[in-house]
Amino acid sequence: MKLELNHISKAYGKTKALTDFNAVLEPGIYALLGPNGSGKSTLMNIITDNLKADKGEIIFNGEKAKNMGVRFREKIGFMPQYPGVYPSFTVEDYLWYMAKLKGLSNQKARQEIPNVLEAVELTESLKTKVGALSGGMKQRLCLACAVLGDPDILILDEPTAGLDPKQRIAVRNYISRIAFNKIVIIATHVVSDIEYIAGNIIILKKGCIYRSASPSSLISEIEGKVWLAETEEKDVENLQKTTKVTNISKEAECVRVRILSDTKPHPLAQNTPPTLEDYYLYVFGEEYEKEKM
Repeated sequence: MKLELNHISKAYGKTKALTDFNAVLEPGIYALLGPNGSGKSTLMNIITDNLKADKGEIIFNGEKAKNMGVRFREKIGFMPQYPGVYPSFTVEDYLWYMAKLKGLSNQKARQEIPNVLEAVELTESLKTKVGALSGGMKQRLCLACAVLGDPDILILDEPTAGLDPKQRIAVRNYISRIAFNKIVIIATHVVSDIEYIAGNIIILKKGCIYRSASPSSLISEIEGKVWLAETEEKDVENLQKTTKVTNISKEAECVRVRILSDTKPHPLAQNTPPTLEDYYLYVFGEEYEKEKM
């Protein structure tokens, strides 16, 4: 199975959302990382045929997607960031409705619906009205809808948003399990969620691919640039002004500060192993801070 994205470009007026995006995707998990406005949503909407590219083409298993038409769209499961749901439906009714829209037979739907409900931990909410679900439960329902029908390509926009830590781990493990025979594309701001499951990270910056590599390769690029320093509270403000501080924690007798810096930022600073979030902050420090506000 192979999905080729060749020279995909898209502009909104004078604003370039994507510029000459190229990738060849095979079964596994690919993470799209980048600040708001980097082109992640535009790319996902082009792949799902919700948006037309200005240039470029999509090829699936050697055939142009535009020639495949419905046959290509049937191979895609899409979970948008802000999905629309019908609050008066029960969870069961909603999944049956989605199964019919996807063209599943009654027999296939009866087989799949219990399985996807169990996978996203919604079995006990089968008769609950969708409008009565919490935000996290609606998120899991939309994931269930995306995987219904066993699509070859699964595109997930912020799949773990609103989930508690236990649910995030369960959803993360489920995605990892089904990705053995699917092409899974995940866009997320929860960097830690994809550090352990994505085989490849595609970093987007202003509509262009900034880097594309495995998490371990990206993390190795900032080896020796992440520091921990134990300091007094009165010194923290000055460190924030002069260095890129990524975390502050109050200990019993001091303040522990995590810092990104090419050189030793404090006399007592010691190197610490970097993470993918450290890499993201190293590349997009200012943009990341704005997104959290």
